[in-house]
Amino acid sequence: MARRRFADGELVLATHNKGKLREIVELLKPFGAEVSSAGERGLPEPEETGFTFIANAELKALAAARASGLPALADDSGLAVAALGGAPGIYSARWAGPNKDFAAAMALVEEKLDALDTDDRRAAFVSALTLAWPDGHVESFEGRIEGVLTFPPRGDKGFGYDPIFVPDGYQLTFGELDAEVKHRISHRARAFAQLVEACFAP
Repeated sequence: MARRRFADGELVLATHNKGKLREIVELLKPFGAEVSSAGERGLPEPEETGFTFIANAELKALAAARASGLPALADDSGLAVAALGGAPGIYSARWAGPNKDFAAAMALVEEKLDALDTDDRRAAFVSALTLAWPDGHVESFEGRIEGVLTFPPRGDKGFGYDPIFVPDGYQLTFGELDAEVKHRISHRARAFAQLVEACFAP
């Protein structure tokens, strides 16, 4: 089935997360879309009841598209730790609690790994991106980057779990890497490249 192209000019980012908003706005710059966020528009955050990253991205994008009457782009992403069976995964934000305390969430990851008495620090960041239209049509894509965890956290350039994640082939964490590098190699960038090719590229 043919992909639907984005040709509307205005786009709502279905997020209240300022760090995520900053990254996605940066990725969208070359395409001239007029971008606003769900947070700026006062749209409610839907409950994330899906069991996969894509299911939650679709849920958020559709809610924002229907509430705004405009195409909406949503990201659902998280950290999947091999030794923890893929946790926190889709619950990555919930591990940070209602106050979005990711320092506590990173400490919890370390605590759970220590309890297992394992040297396995393999992990991956996963990002699902969904572009939805008010009529219910969706286009969804998923990107992934592998790496290892390091403790204590290092760097303050990213957000979320970035300070404990070292991508394969690098010595710096996502919290230490320059934004230009991260935007080129990240899980979100990989999902975004698929989205652009399918829905934005001429």
